[in-house]
Amino acid sequence: MNKLLVRGLIGLLLTGVTSVSQAAELSVGDDAPDFEMKGSDGKTYKLSDFKGKKTVVVAWFPKAFTGGCTKECISFRANGEAIREYNVAYFTASCDTVEDNTSFAKQVEADYPILSDPDRKVAKAYGLLAPGKNNASRWTYVIGENGKIKHIDKMVKAADHGKDLIARLAELNVPKLEK
Repeated sequence: MNKLLVRGLIGLLLTGVTSVSQAAELSVGDDAPDFEMKGSDGKTYKLSDFKGKKTVVVAWFPKAFTGGCTKECISFRANGEAIREYNVAYFTASCDTVEDNTSFAKQVEADYPILSDPDRKVAKAYGLLAPGKNNASRWTYVIGENGKIKHIDKMVKAADHGKDLIARLAELNVPKLEK
């Protein structure tokens, strides 16, 4: 009976440790994990390349060629002109292959790069993978010029995302580019 009790307590402790490590999410004010991902335009993008220069927006979506993700990427395209008024580099991203995201970018006529993270390293660093899931959550990160997270949107409305992002950039006082 004592061994059974000890095993049960050890199991509970181990479960608690696992839960704590899974709950360690990024928060506003944290340093954003650096990333390097290939875009649908054939270029490789690193977060560190924008440090001290631009605010970076990475809008993660679960899967290319699906309904909600198509609406979200089209919303970014439809609102691109207004988004580009800000000193911002913006991307959508998923765990799909570069080839899939390149085809998807053509389908939705994206005028911005869609980034690919097929090995899921970046998605894991950003806490985007739910246990047992291979697709990223539909979350958007706004990262300041200083490399710190300024905002995390976990309640994305796919069809309105581009418009909502413009309002968020204004709310966060991201500077507009001079004309």
